[in-house]
Amino acid sequence: MVQRVSTVAFEGIEARAVDVQVQVAPGLPAFIIVGLPDKAVSEARERVRSALIASGLALPARRIIVNLAPADLPKEGSHYDLPIALGLMAAIGAIPPDALTGFTVLGELGLDGSIAPVAGVLPAAIGANAREEGLICPASCGSEAAWASPDIQIVAAHSLIQIANHFKGTQVLSRPAPKVHEAAASPLDLRDIKGQESAKRALEIAAAGGHHLLMIGAPGAGKSMLAARLPSILPPLSPGELLEVSMIASVAGEIEGGALTAQRPFRSPHHSASMAALTGGGARAKPGEISLAH
Repeated sequence: MVQRVSTVAFEGIEARAVDVQVQVAPGLPAFIIVGLPDKAVSEARERVRSALIASGLALPARRIIVNLAPADLPKEGSHYDLPIALGLMAAIGAIPPDALTGFTVLGELGLDGSIAPVAGVLPAAIGANAREEGLICPASCGSEAAWASPDIQIVAAHSLIQIANHFKGTQVLSRPAPKVHEAAASPLDLRDIKGQESAKRALEIAAAGGHHLLMIGAPGAGKSMLAARLPSILPPLSPGELLEVSMIASVAGEIEGGALTAQRPFRSPHHSASMAALTGGGARAKPGEISLAH
């Protein structure tokens, strides 16, 4: 019998559905992960094995095969640990076989069975809600996932044991509430600038109309000083803008404690920043400064 668990793979800020198929079959003891996994996913074998042992479960001495479908989609990151572990727990009877039906799962495991936070929980929750599925995620990311929809079912746990107890009904976990990070008032304010009347007028017009600004001038003319104080006259993010900005920050791993921030993003990249740092990229593509300032 093949046990199936839903998770996601990230393409930019889009969360594509991935089907984790777990089979425990007779044969020589082995633990094999297929489906185009990267190094972090391949190493999930040892994290899952240790986490299950720490939770009081032992892997059977049988042939365990985990397939990540679709097999032609690259799988990157450590968030596949939890769906693989829960699929194995369902396959060996530690949790009910149908408990994971209708849930998207992501999270990184510690060797002690704890569930560590991962990047991309908000896009994953939005994708799960679009497929009318619930979400199982780390406890520290639960507040972030709650922003996807007030109706989505969320199980945010600190450990594998908590998830097992939740599905057995012995320790039901409550749904996390969405949180907003109250940013401290910035010491940079447009009112602090003396003079520069034409430049300040340009900032006010750009802020009011949502226009672009191009600042040209000699070093020391005040370009960076003016730009750093532009956020002080911008309105707070609307709910739609908050989600759009937070999805990018979530994929980049810049959301702390699961709390979103209503403050508009301001980035100040160094003049020597590389093209990849500005536009994004890398072996595992990450948003660059342009995307983070969006």
